[in-house]
Amino acid sequence: MPPDDAPDFAPAPEGSVVIESVTRGGKPCRIVDTTGLVPRDSLASLLEQLIAERRFGLSALSAAGSGVINLGEPQFAHVQLDETLYRLILLPDEARLEPF
Repeated sequence: MPPDDAPDFAPAPEGSVVIESVTRGGKPCRIVDTTGLVPRDSLASLLEQLIAERRFGLSALSAAGSGVINLGEPQFAHVQLDETLYRLILLPDEARLEPF
């Protein structure tokens, strides 16, 4: 169970594009484009890259200088697809693209 202060991500908004797959360990995973603007082939390629890099599943993260480790914390990054920059949120079973 996630800690009480863990960010809560709402279900994908209407108009989102969702592509589902499975990790190398056989667990379900998916990528969600909340903008609905990224071509499906680009999304599928990004999802396969994230699977190949084993980016799904629980990860133990610790804030810099902290002695506390939180399992399953979301990871935030940015990714450029064509000429557009997106915020990428990695959850244990989902990658979510949002406008930047």
